[in-house]
Amino acid sequence: MFPASCRVVKPSIAGPGGGHIGVASRPGFDQSRIRRRPRSGPESSRVRLRRRARVDDDGPVITDDGAPPPLRSWQQAWRLLAAAALGLVLWVLTAAQVPPGAEGPKVEWLVTGDPLVAVACLVALLWRRRFPVVVAMAVIVVSTASVLAVGAATYALGSLATRRRPVETSVAAVLCVVTSLLTSGLYPRRDLAEPLWLLLSVPVLTVGIVVAVGAAVGARREELRSLRARAESAEREQTARAAEARIMERHRIAREMHDVLAHRVSLVAMQAGVLGHRRDLPAEQVTELARGIADGSHQALEELRDVLGVLRASPEGLEPPQPSVADLPALVTNARGLGLDVTLTASTTGEPPDAIARTVYRIVQEGLTNAGKHAPGARVAVTVEGEAGDGLRVTIRDSGASRAIAGPPSSGFGLLGLAERVELAGGELDHHAEPGGGFVLAARLPWPVREGSE
Repeated sequence: MFPASCRVVKPSIAGPGGGHIGVASRPGFDQSRIRRRPRSGPESSRVRLRRRARVDDDGPVITDDGAPPPLRSWQQAWRLLAAAALGLVLWVLTAAQVPPGAEGPKVEWLVTGDPLVAVACLVALLWRRRFPVVVAMAVIVVSTASVLAVGAATYALGSLATRRRPVETSVAAVLCVVTSLLTSGLYPRRDLAEPLWLLLSVPVLTVGIVVAVGAAVGARREELRSLRARAESAEREQTARAAEARIMERHRIAREMHDVLAHRVSLVAMQAGVLGHRRDLPAEQVTELARGIADGSHQALEELRDVLGVLRASPEGLEPPQPSVADLPALVTNARGLGLDVTLTASTTGEPPDAIARTVYRIVQEGLTNAGKHAPGARVAVTVEGEAGDGLRVTIRDSGASRAIAGPPSSGFGLLGLAERVELAGGELDHHAEPGGGFVLAARLPWPVREGSE
């Protein structure tokens, strides 16, 4: 590939690369793959530019679908000009070695045919990315008949080496060494022939440098691809975590709103239904029911304000006191005042953890709400028992509706949300209708033994 007479020339690699990353001029970029709306600001612009960058065999270029698009005109031009400049230097040095007054077909070929072959090789390099192996092998073989085409062959070998495929790179490298030996005797020279070791060492060293540089460029591009893939994966994971956090927060808000409002609103609706159904009630009972509706509405509004206040507060703010097992007598008393026949049997030893106690309160609250809506006039028995280490058992059992009235509408998500809450607490929830009438809501919750309690 390199004539031995030109060994004084230090070869320069006009290889692929260039160490720059082009930026697309298109104004938009579809980010539907990460399922989020485009943001604004300098940070989002950098993210979009990073996601639009792609790397192919001839250097960092721009693509959205991963296919290697054509290089821009100036990118093609400087690569081909560099290859032509290297070949031109070798051609001038070879022409300087021709004896003065030499004539013949070889000298004529040096002046006319050699440049034409080099131009054909440079044109063939335009298809090097579509057919990398075919173009590289063809240019290297044709460079046997043209010293000026050695620059194109050097660039073709470096471009092929960036693919980091040992078999094809080794074949191309050996072929380059062989063609360089053939090119060394193509034209007449004034100097005597060099020894064989020198004829071999110069092309072998040159080919080794070209292959090493090409492999290093290819390794760098693989690293860029890996970093880009990791950045995209991290961004997708962050987006997924944010979406999951939003869903969990929505579920938490919905659960709190149901726990706080469903009980109060259901009791208010039940009392209003009694007023509409019983027109023969004494004035005292009508007044009492109306007062209960007003009080229940005010309590529902107060509890709604508490929930909204927690949602609006900062994450570092303290939450209001949460209900526990100690608040069950007040809950039962309130239900009795609204006309439910409720009995409470609590036989617990010690104080359960706050999360478990709050779950017990919500279970009893949901059970009383459902009994008031679906079993008017029924007797309701609430049982809470257990101790540390043995678990906590909660049962709400009603005897069935004693009269049929049109109850308030049901959301259908009360027991579903309660089952999720119990599952999060590590317990089990069971609800079923009794064969003889009535309904049972039962839950078993863990009550771990605290350290130092034994």
